[in-house]
Amino acid sequence: MHRILIVEDEQDIADLIGFNLERAGYEVLKAYDGIKGCELALRERPDLIVLDVMLPGRDGYSVFREIRRDPRCAEIPVIILTARAQTEDRIHGLEAGADDYLTKPFSPKELMLRVQAILKRADPAPGSVDFEHGPFRFDKNSLKFYLSNEPVELTSTEFKLMLFLAERAGKPQERNALLRTVWGYSDAAYSRTLDTHMKRLRQKLGTYGAWVHTIRGIGYSIAQPEE
Repeated sequence: MHRILIVEDEQDIADLIGFNLERAGYEVLKAYDGIKGCELALRERPDLIVLDVMLPGRDGYSVFREIRRDPRCAEIPVIILTARAQTEDRIHGLEAGADDYLTKPFSPKELMLRVQAILKRADPAPGSVDFEHGPFRFDKNSLKFYLSNEPVELTSTEFKLMLFLAERAGKPQERNALLRTVWGYSDAAYSRTLDTHMKRLRQKLGTYGAWVHTIRGIGYSIAQPEE
């Protein structure tokens, strides 16, 4: 059973989320302020965190940074759930490393679908299966990524996005196909989510970021850059 931590200061919202998660078969932990939320995350190491931004005691981004600094919790998927609905707020959350960003008011059904999609891509595949393309190597079992045989820390979302492109190297992949496969939905309103993740991936790849190509009007592809 997956355990999910809800860090939300509005108890009625936390209870609504918790009710839907428990009905879907998840074990739920709750914290109503940032300090307790950070303590629970580091101690319990849940499978996913639903994190509000505006929290008493310690704001959500401070909690998020503390979780990411701890190597035991660095790869826990995080969904930011907040009333901050401006585009720049969404970009800030995703660039910080969040796996998804949902604004209030929200549909509990949509939140459940996003939780399911993230946990599905975070679950290891049966057996150790490696895939290699150029300087990139993927361990599908442990969700570990290697760049020229050196480990590079990717979130489960970044891993699946990179793997999807690498397995189809040289072939442009449409934005909607990437959103549908990696995030579980293809709403054009979330197209910036894809762009933000690609930007962060390029940064993590360093000089090998040149292998990730933007195909104007279509999407993205992975191919060895021309010399």
